[in-house]
Order: sequence, then structure tokens, then C-alpha cells
Amino acid sequence: MPGPPPPSLSLVAERVEERLDALLRVEASRWGELDPILAQAIDEISRLVMSGGKRLRPAFCHWGYVGAGGGADDQVDISAGAAIEMMHAMALFHDDVMDDAATRRGQPTTHTLAAAEHADNGWTGESRRFGEGVAILVGDLAFVYSDQLLEGAPVEATHIWNELRIELNIGQYLDIVGSVRRERDLAKAERISRYKSGKYTIERPLHLGAVLAAPDRADELIPALSAYGLPLGDAFQMRDDVMGAFGETKDTGKPVGGDLREGKPTPLLARAVSAASPAQLAVLDMVGDQAMTDQTVSDIQQVIIDTGALDELETHISSLTDEAVTSLDRAPITKLAKSELTSLAEYVSSRNA
Repeated sequence: MPGPPPPSLSLVAERVEERLDALLRVEASRWGELDPILAQAIDEISRLVMSGGKRLRPAFCHWGYVGAGGGADDQVDISAGAAIEMMHAMALFHDDVMDDAATRRGQPTTHTLAAAEHADNGWTGESRRFGEGVAILVGDLAFVYSDQLLEGAPVEATHIWNELRIELNIGQYLDIVGSVRRERDLAKAERISRYKSGKYTIERPLHLGAVLAAPDRADELIPALSAYGLPLGDAFQMRDDVMGAFGETKDTGKPVGGDLREGKPTPLLARAVSAASPAQLAVLDMVGDQAMTDQTVSDIQQVIIDTGALDELETHISSLTDEAVTSLDRAPITKLAKSELTSLAEYVSSRNA
């Protein structure tokens, strides 16, 4: 059963949310004075970033910072964590457009709200294109604010930040291409999983925090933190894949079987395809079909279970988590950080929301 989040996760989340809220309030006021419609755009960022989320990325950034010798009550890593959350918001705005998602965290997505506003007011042009354009621009604003939150960072941290953002976009590109090509190869699915989420959720935030605290120790810290961050990042995204295929809407904020409906090229699906009989393959071939019904989703879920793919992936997630935690024994970071990173590893690999 999934365990509760570590208490320190809430403490980091509170500090990051205060930083985000302060920035967005100032920006909404500033641009609202020029034109009230601009405050609405900033408010859309606030609606997403302040509506929940686990704040895992800031937490890993914080413990990378503390682990490298930074102060637990410093502000620099909190600003960096807020930057990562803002960049994550950009990815969500754009991802919802690419996936044509109707909801995010149980709320209507920005592009659907903007499209409805366009239609309700009888404005000129196509409502769908307007909605998607608004969401893309709001996401771009969030992207700029993420950079603003990292102003003044040392060059070593800027290098990590740029790699993080490039890798995220590379992963998203691989994901969207893999979906339309109906990619079912396990090695490719695992590569997509690592780059679209795993690296920028755990490995790179750890790197960023560490080099903010001790830029002169980057050569020593980065490989040690990768030994933890890469396997745990893979486990994190594979857990996400399980939730995307089997998670309940009340937990995920998305339709049941969302990844199956969208045809996502996940390691879970690749494992099922590899082990499936011809009859089972015929069912799995419905993944991503626009004509999918709730019954189709249920049939696909059962095939994934019957092929042993779900059990196999669960075993792999456990193995990756153990690998990550064991690596901390050799990591040149503080004892407190090792303890907190162990707790975080257990949480992210077993969560259900």
C-alpha cells in the first residue's frame, strides 16, 4: 500500500507556494493595470500552479542543496524549486493542448476554458484554435517566469537548468512521435519515460540544488546523485504509467485509462505487447483508438494483467527503487539528506496520486 508523503515534503511545498504566489500576485497586478485581460492570463498560471501538485521536484532540489552543504532554511533553493514548478506548469499547459485533455487536477484545462469563452461570446475565428493559442501563450509566460526565478544563479547551475529544459522537450517530442507511430518497443518506451519525466523530476532537480550549494564540487556530486536520481526517476515515471493505465479519476484527476486512450508508448504497454498472444494483441491494438469505450479500456487493462506485464513492471519498480536507495550509501552528501531521500524514494515509487 502507498505510504504517506514525508513530512518534509509539505514544508518545502509551503515555502515554494509562498514564493510562487508572491511572484504571480505582483505580475497580475502589474499587467492588469495595462489591460485587465492580461491579469486573466497570469491568473490562469496561478490557477494551475496553486491548485495542488506534490512539489516533488522542489523537494529533490532542496535535498540536493542541503545534501551538498546548503542551509535548510536558505531561500536560494526555494526560488530554484519555484522555478522548476513554473517550468513544470509550462509543460502541463502545452501537454494538455497536445493531448487535447479536458481536465487537469480535476479542473477544466486552460485551452478548453478559453475555447468555451470564445464560443460563448461569438468571437471571430475558430474557438478551438483560440483556446489552444491562449494555453500555449500562458505556458510560454510560465516558462519566462521560471527563468526569472533563477536569475543570478552560478554558471554551473545555469548549465544544469538548460540541460533540464532541453531534456524535457526532447522527451516530450519523443512521446508525441511515439504515440502517433504506435511505438511498442521496450527500449524506446523506457527512453521516452526517462527523458519526458524521470530526469527532470528527480535527477536534474538534485543536480540543480547541489550545484547551487557547492558549485566547486559539481564533478564529485553530480555522478553520485545520478546514481540515485536516474533509477528512481525511471521508477517514478513507471509508477505514473501504472496510474495512467489503472488509476481512478478521484486520485489522478484524469479519466480512467487516460494513457491507454491517448496511445502513450509506455514500458507497461511494451511489456504487455511482448508477452501477448495473438488474441491479446488484437485487444492491445485498440490502445489509442478514437473509438475506445469504457469497456474497451477495461478489456485492455485485463490483458495487461493477464500477460503478467503489470506484475513484471511492479517488480522492476521495486528493483529500481532499491538500486537508488542503496546508492546513497556511497553518496558524498549529508546524513540528513540521505535519510530524507530514502523516504522520498519509498513514497514516489509507491504513490497512487
